[in-house]
Amino acid sequence: MADITVYTKNNCVQCKMTKKFLASMSIDFKEINIDEHPEFVDQLKAEGHRQTPVVKIAGFNAVSGFRPDFLKKAISTEAAA
Repeated sequence: MADITVYTKNNCVQCKMTKKFLASMSIDFKEINIDEHPEFVDQLKAEGHRQTPVVKIAGFNAVSGFRPDFLKKAISTEAAA
């Protein structure tokens, strides 16, 4: 299964939706809350991200926001591999 990292913030509706979506598909992921780990903020900004969540999946370009279309595509691509 893919190596998935989700960068989140407290009180972020799109973050909650992304985590719920992944959980509903029984997909394991690593969560990094940037409110609790601010050392990741500069890195994400340098990569061009301006909103959370930021979802990084090995083999894909990272995306920001709740993107079920991207998540479904990435997960189905990984499952087919």
